[in-house]
Amino acid sequence: MKHNFGAGPCILPKEVFQEAAQAVLDFNNSGLSILEISHRSKDFEEVIAETESLVRELLHVPADYSILFLQGGASQQFAMVPMNLLPEGAKAAYLDTGVWASKAAKEAKKVGQVEIVASSSDKNYNYIPKVYNVPADAAYFHYTSNNTIYGTEIFETPKVNVPLVADMSSDILSREINVADFDLIYAGAQKNMGPAGLTLVIVKNSLFGKSGRTLPTIFDYKAHADAGSMYNTPPVYSIYVSMLNLRWLKNKGGVSVIEQENIIKARTLYDEIDRNPFFKGTTVEEDRSRMNITFVMDTPEQEAAFLALAKERNLIGIKGHRSVGGFRASVYNALTLSSVNALVDAMKEFEEKNK
Repeated sequence: MKHNFGAGPCILPKEVFQEAAQAVLDFNNSGLSILEISHRSKDFEEVIAETESLVRELLHVPADYSILFLQGGASQQFAMVPMNLLPEGAKAAYLDTGVWASKAAKEAKKVGQVEIVASSSDKNYNYIPKVYNVPADAAYFHYTSNNTIYGTEIFETPKVNVPLVADMSSDILSREINVADFDLIYAGAQKNMGPAGLTLVIVKNSLFGKSGRTLPTIFDYKAHADAGSMYNTPPVYSIYVSMLNLRWLKNKGGVSVIEQENIIKARTLYDEIDRNPFFKGTTVEEDRSRMNITFVMDTPEQEAAFLALAKERNLIGIKGHRSVGGFRASVYNALTLSSVNALVDAMKEFEEKNK
């Protein structure tokens, strides 16, 4: 059995893979593949309607918010957010907690003024800044809730008096949030929701047209909302697989249930990192991510030896990002506790062999 800890395209439940694979051959007994059906067909209209309904139900999305299914990943949202929310001459506030937060601010600077209210770059993003001031005249405040590369996560929603925007690509649907606390949430789907190719945007309707800019239609949130996420051909297959995965999450009992599972998985691995003398966590303890768990060893030789052992034990995707080194275990929703235990067992085995 392979244990997939990869940080990129997500692990999905086996039953989702099975149903999705069947739909590639024959979708809804139509004789057509899900890959070739018209996005204007009744079959797909039902898919996108159910997907939206499941997002609204699982995240308790208020009625005055639109749910959009777009393309381009979170990287496209780095530009779309300021294009839609940042008026000419105004400024936006950004919290810099990692590569993706930094890239979001960099793209916003191409649209208008940006103020970085705080940064943890001084310590290689191993903590979340706690003290900062968001200017009262900022058009919005943007932060990244989970920093995939560096293994930090912001669990407490910032309290600000300006519109709040969050990139939740790595932890959306992994824990309960109050959507009403936010004005806009965006997330690449490929961590906890579905396959790459789909981007979820949840936006308060009162924000439409807020920048006052004349935008290309493809970059206008209102145009996508008015068209029911079908202004252009949507990522049909990614939406379909996301629907299956959201059904799976609902059948498990929803976000509150998966959150408790995620807490247990993260605690299990962090406990071993803290206990085992060969491993050391890289982030400040209070800011440790539940989704992306980063740790290192004392020497490159030890790390190479453990990576070889992990390969023997079918532990896939644990090599750390070059910015941090060491190891990164991504424990997204569909990863089971048994897989986490398999990694812990390998760590214990390494300890025994190298005492």
